[in-house]
Amino acid sequence: MKRIFLLLTIISSAVFTYGQRLSDASKKLQLADLIIQQFYVDTINSNKIVEQGIIAMLKELDPHSTYTTAEETKALTEPLNGNFSGIGVQFQMVQDTVYVIQAVASGPAEKVGIIPGDRIVAANDTVIAGMKMQNSQIMKRLRGPKGSIVNLKVVRRSEPDTLLFRVKRDDIPLYTVDAAYMADKTTGYIRVSSFGAETDKEFKNALKELRDKGMQNLIIDLQDNGGGYLNSAVSLTEHFLPYGSPIVYTEGLRQAPQHFSSKERNADTQSRLVVLVNEFSASASEILSGAIQDNDRGIIVGRRTFGKGLVQRPFPFPDGSMIRLTTAHYYTPSGRTIQKPYEKGNSELYQQDIENRYKHGEFYSADSIKLDEKLKFSTANGRTVYGGGGIMPDRFVPADTTGINKYFRELRAKNVLNQYVVDYVEQNRNTLSANYPTEDIFIQNFEVTPQMEAEFIALGQKLGVEHNQEQYQESRIYIVSNIKGLIGRDLFTTSTYYRVMNPTSPIYQEALELINDKNKYNNLLTP
Repeated sequence: MKRIFLLLTIISSAVFTYGQRLSDASKKLQLADLIIQQFYVDTINSNKIVEQGIIAMLKELDPHSTYTTAEETKALTEPLNGNFSGIGVQFQMVQDTVYVIQAVASGPAEKVGIIPGDRIVAANDTVIAGMKMQNSQIMKRLRGPKGSIVNLKVVRRSEPDTLLFRVKRDDIPLYTVDAAYMADKTTGYIRVSSFGAETDKEFKNALKELRDKGMQNLIIDLQDNGGGYLNSAVSLTEHFLPYGSPIVYTEGLRQAPQHFSSKERNADTQSRLVVLVNEFSASASEILSGAIQDNDRGIIVGRRTFGKGLVQRPFPFPDGSMIRLTTAHYYTPSGRTIQKPYEKGNSELYQQDIENRYKHGEFYSADSIKLDEKLKFSTANGRTVYGGGGIMPDRFVPADTTGINKYFRELRAKNVLNQYVVDYVEQNRNTLSANYPTEDIFIQNFEVTPQMEAEFIALGQKLGVEHNQEQYQESRIYIVSNIKGLIGRDLFTTSTYYRVMNPTSPIYQEALELINDKNKYNNLLTP
């Protein structure tokens, strides 16, 4: 007993000596770790214990303060950093096989001769085909350090034998602007999927291309955009606000206030601007939407946004793991925080918020949305806006569930749409390329024929989806549009898919109507 007491005294002294600047609670935590290491009855994994302790501590804070392992940290930050090292293919899983949709132009895979339609069946000594691997497991085998080699086995429909490719990995760009095209003769459309390190550069390039095509007004689509870097959102917003206009400010108990305003002296302040949002538009998306709304620069169309108004600062550890700690609230120009309410230590309830909105009917009726009269603010023109729970759009558009029936959901669950398109393009690629040499010709002239519909229905039945003619007719416009859009994506780019699908979206249709009706547009900006 004396020995144990002496050892505890030594440990306590060591903790005190090396942690004099730490709080009593921190010293206690270190002491507990040392006691466990010295006296626990069985072998322990110290790293795991420490990680679980960190996770438990952060759980008592807000829902957005998190800890990630080295592998998780890499997966989270990679999409925002603008590039990664790999072979450069866009793929999807079809019947447990990696199907190449596109090879990145001038990327490693294209350079060695890999083409759309190829099926990657093995990487180095690992068989991929038929192994039911997760996408993350596949990417782990295709990605790797720049300059490293991966040997691929590929099956190509036109070749009788398996092809072997030796691919040298290189830096591959990651794009956050998914689509950019002219919605009509004067209206441009740009879809931004997240706010990464290169988003503003991509956005500027898209703007230039659209202006060269005659764009006068713009739709920015931020639906399902979960956010990203604050500075990226600020930079993008600057394109549309006069010099000196407030964009956002942050403030925290231990962080001095930071104010962000437009530094752009040649901003576009005259064009009509519409921003599309929904319940999954969050964080940086809400910064841009809030700045546009509070400055009365444009119209927000869609449904109430997610409601994330907390700023996280990364604190990396030497082993590659990281704490993302909430250090401040951010506020829109009118002074509102859009952070929705949360209970510390109860992240599960917080995660159920979207589901609760659905149950309360908020997705279908603006009257179901509860606005806090105590959190009422005014825009630059004097319009009323509310804080405390996301950005409420200027024009609400209910969720469209027409045609989203049991039959359609089963088709998606069984991946029938993607599999049909993969098979169709693989069998008809040369003919499609000859008949539709450009995206515009494809959009204008390609039609899903009755024979294609019959083949699609038959494939669904083969994969276990019982045909229901009544429900098929209800869903037909979405099925046919998806087939055409996915074929277009395979032949051209992701932008082609949105050119086909967007006309079926009520939010998109509402945006086009508003942007082309000057009176309606201006009336929404008037108190």
